[in-house]
Amino acid sequence: MRIANAVFFFISGYGYTTWTARIPSIQLQQLHLNDAQLGAALFALPIGLIVTLPFTSRLLTTFSSNRIMLIGAVAFNMMLALLGFSSLYWEFIMILFFFGSSRNFLNLSTNTQAVAVQKHYPKSIITTFHGIWSLAGLSGVATSWLMVYFNVPTNIHLLVVSVALCALAFIAYPNTLHEKPEPHETKPVFILPDKALLKFALICFATMACENVMYDWSGIYIRETVHGSERTVTNGPLFFMVCVTIGRFIGDRMIGRWGIKQLLINSSILIVAGFLLAIAIPKVPTVLAGFGLVGLGVSCIVPLVYSMAGKSKTMSGGPAIAAVSTIGYLGFLFVPPFVGFVAQAANLQIAFGVISSLGLLILWMTTKIKDDE
Repeated sequence: MRIANAVFFFISGYGYTTWTARIPSIQLQQLHLNDAQLGAALFALPIGLIVTLPFTSRLLTTFSSNRIMLIGAVAFNMMLALLGFSSLYWEFIMILFFFGSSRNFLNLSTNTQAVAVQKHYPKSIITTFHGIWSLAGLSGVATSWLMVYFNVPTNIHLLVVSVALCALAFIAYPNTLHEKPEPHETKPVFILPDKALLKFALICFATMACENVMYDWSGIYIRETVHGSERTVTNGPLFFMVCVTIGRFIGDRMIGRWGIKQLLINSSILIVAGFLLAIAIPKVPTVLAGFGLVGLGVSCIVPLVYSMAGKSKTMSGGPAIAAVSTIGYLGFLFVPPFVGFVAQAANLQIAFGVISSLGLLILWMTTKIKDDE
């Protein structure tokens, strides 16, 4: 069951970074969008994600998380394929909305399944699951780099990936953990974190914002600020994903050495330092080094926050994770599109400077975590 759950993390990571690595191609070659238009379109993905959060939470109290994982994986990959065939702006926005919705079904159920699987192991395996996501993401970016290098059309690339990942989901599903659904709790339509979970939610908000800014804008930063060629724009997300992957695979070891709270503090410092380095010295080596620091910084925060939220004493696991995700995905919703508007009005360096302050928010909220949480 551990391997099967890891497969779904792989599907999520590979599919999502395949999309983000092809954003520059879709922006200029497929739809001919400026930064503001792209930023506005990117709102659709997290809106779809936010809208379906309450439904996903309800489903996780009715059905086993492995069933929701399979449905989410199939829908997610169908939308991934359709993105490559969008030819009109409104079509692109609609597909992004449903892409975000399906990604929510897949991610929340996969994380809920991971928390359930963790209960069967005495040592922490949570960050390793997210390490698999990052390894898959790294593979997705690397594959996309090859597709761009050899001028493979975006629609063909995304279609082949979606078919392969759907097949992988059906192969892994029989070995996933079928758990008894958690008892239904009467909650508002949108589950919000209580006071005990609020600090985790804000940490999640800032981290997901920084991470998704890297996914959506690091390649464009290489092109517009560093003036890299189309074949080098994928170097930004590629280097970022390398460092995220490294961070997640060593995360469980770092927890044993430093403890969760100190690891979160160190991570927030790396995020701030990474953004500032990329802003201060806009050269390829320093920008890549900065993106790498951000990657190491964000690598372990969200899985650890989900793990702590899943152990909440005031809410059951699935709804607690959904509550934290509700706030976290607001960072996903508002911040990356905001970067597009700031970049259009000024430039990406100024936009990234604003985003760097989110690392300080993570640091502040981490200081409020008690040692027994």
